[in-house]
Amino acid sequence: MERDLKALISAMTLEEKAGLCSGLDFWNTKGIERLGIPSVMMTDGPHGLRKQKASADHLGLFDSVPATCFPSAAGLASSWDRELIGKVGAALGEECQAENVAVLLGPGANIKRSPLCGRNFEYFSEDPYLSSELAAAHIEGVQSQGVGTSLKHFAANNQEHRRMTGDSVVDERTLREIYLASFEGAVKKAQPWTVMCSYNKVNGTFASENPTLLTDILKDEWGHEGFVVSDWGAVNERVDGLAAGLELEMPSSNGAGDRKIAEAVRSGKLAEEKLDAAVERLLTVIFRAVDARKPDASYDAEAHHRLAREVARECMVLLKNEGGLLPLAKTGRIAVIGELAEQSRYQGGGSSHVKPTRLERIREELAAVAGPAVDFVYAQGYELASDAVHDELFREAAEAARGADVAIVFAGLPERYESEGFDRTHLRIPDNQAKLIEAVAAAQSRVVVVLSNGAPIEMPWLGRVSAVLEAYLGGQALGGAIADLVFGEANPCGKLAETFPVRLEHNPSYLNFPGEGDRVEYREGLFVGYRYYDAKRIEPLFPFGHGLSYTSFEYGGLAMDRSVIDDTETVNVSVRVRNVGARTGKEIVQLYVRDVESSVIRPEKELKGFAKVELRPGEEKEVVFALEKRAFAFYDVELKDWRVESGEFEILVGSSSADIRLKETLTVRSTSKLAKRFDRNTTVGDLLADPVGGPAVKELMKNSPFPLPEDSDGEAADMMAAFARYLPLRAIVAFSGGAFTDEALEAWLDRLNGSNGIE
Repeated sequence: MERDLKALISAMTLEEKAGLCSGLDFWNTKGIERLGIPSVMMTDGPHGLRKQKASADHLGLFDSVPATCFPSAAGLASSWDRELIGKVGAALGEECQAENVAVLLGPGANIKRSPLCGRNFEYFSEDPYLSSELAAAHIEGVQSQGVGTSLKHFAANNQEHRRMTGDSVVDERTLREIYLASFEGAVKKAQPWTVMCSYNKVNGTFASENPTLLTDILKDEWGHEGFVVSDWGAVNERVDGLAAGLELEMPSSNGAGDRKIAEAVRSGKLAEEKLDAAVERLLTVIFRAVDARKPDASYDAEAHHRLAREVARECMVLLKNEGGLLPLAKTGRIAVIGELAEQSRYQGGGSSHVKPTRLERIREELAAVAGPAVDFVYAQGYELASDAVHDELFREAAEAARGADVAIVFAGLPERYESEGFDRTHLRIPDNQAKLIEAVAAAQSRVVVVLSNGAPIEMPWLGRVSAVLEAYLGGQALGGAIADLVFGEANPCGKLAETFPVRLEHNPSYLNFPGEGDRVEYREGLFVGYRYYDAKRIEPLFPFGHGLSYTSFEYGGLAMDRSVIDDTETVNVSVRVRNVGARTGKEIVQLYVRDVESSVIRPEKELKGFAKVELRPGEEKEVVFALEKRAFAFYDVELKDWRVESGEFEILVGSSSADIRLKETLTVRSTSKLAKRFDRNTTVGDLLADPVGGPAVKELMKNSPFPLPEDSDGEAADMMAAFARYLPLRAIVAFSGGAFTDEALEAWLDRLNGSNGIE
């Protein structure tokens, strides 16, 4: 429906306009009845709808309407499947329509800087490209149903420790290439109706009142068309927030924020045009939700449960399968050990806690899928509520394992170990679980460990077991998904979206997490996740992109449609993948790019493309990737833009970040126009690397006592040439014996800068 929003705004009083900029209560926006402006509801996600049943004046963490609980983002990301995540989003949108919810709060696109972050289960990846692509798919799915999303938590919100007061101190290039890039692709590709600002400060300014983030970058540079909403309780100074680009404060400020805004307009501190622009953004989204409302909407809960089971299967990662122990035969005796098999952990703790429409029981599903020819025996093994070791439980577990053909141990992190609100302090599972695995492995040589956790763990027992299945937090259908994979009804096809380190100390943020007081410095810079392990040549427990299958794949035929491109052009990269095993399976093909030689510090390689392909035994398919400028660029802090340096780039294709199968080289020519100003402290080497300065300095150096690097001959000359490379121009004057003066140098620089477009 067409509406004249500006006319509507002009009919409002100042108090009404200010009032629209804060919530009615905990979950609803304000309406203005006399002008036909409705109130709409926002509520928690992102892996399921958490709409509370009772009044909207409290968190309601444990009193929400039943909704489908899908795997959390850590698991969803391991599917590496845009289409599947889009289906999850569409299902969530249907459930929101059925409950008259206008905006689902999610997805979370924060980078996994440290595996200790208590909310990592709710975030996608350590890699910004993978994170942004999957977040975009999630947003597009939800919004296809006429329901908005709220991309969160913007920005650099990478820990729970002191999250409401902490200051994330990040250099500009790292912020752009890692932490903002995770949001950028999702905003540009999917246009979430809202973006949620985080609690923390970013480089000294609260995200809720940071004009660089909320206006300069999000709105002006990225073109975000919706509004910014605060994380619940994230507002510091309301007027400063509105001026910076924060349109909606949540939850209700009970009129306090409204009065501050109105007073600021009356006093001239805040331009009324700024308030009007905020209200127009709010009304645009509110009426979009109203117009997309589907009366009497409903959804098929059973169909959504079946989707949840399919998704859970696609998300789980087979980390180890020594001797092909999995899949298990549907005969014999199997010991099922561990209380997590009985009291499953299927979702994370905190504001995303969903009340599932139904919950599959792991033990029941194992029996249902295996059939009557399998005799199951269960042993508790440990108490989930405690870390205490109980010898009697261990003895029962060892006895059950010894008398079985194979033992499946269910282990992982209880909710008291990881949740919103606090960070972990180590990567260990509870001591009683770790010792149980050792005890079972001593009694039985065929041991499978199934993990339920939202983030990486250390595995000192890994060498004692034959197989490990990472089930993550698999949602309400995790039981059936685990059974399908363990008994071969489905073939594992998930891959890790994060690195599992051998030890916590190997993590790049280890020395600077969680910071000192309210200040946390991101001193590892660009080297987050696999970028660090590559650069330091540290072998992780399991690398980024790792995941096994019950079949095998061969790669071949890597080709590019051109070998030389300008950075304004696109290159298409193709590769053939063949299933050389006996089972149908899915392979996640990963493409990384490496800058062979750069003037700035760059990672060894960076993910720039991925595709999931299904293949029958013997079947071969071609996968094609299109690479544009950003695949080769870094963020130039002086240029304030993305820049490519001319040169060679390696195109690396493989099955994980540590399993590169094919390589080709591409030449990329930069079209950046760099108007550099040279001065008396510019070095000879820097001039030689510049297309304008190079020829000029070569001419200047003809009569100098220092040979150019390419003209050196002999050990002494090489030494002098190396010296000359880092020689500032002023030193030529000093070493010229009066033949070249300061005045001559200044005149030479004036001519050079003029020829470079600098006046």
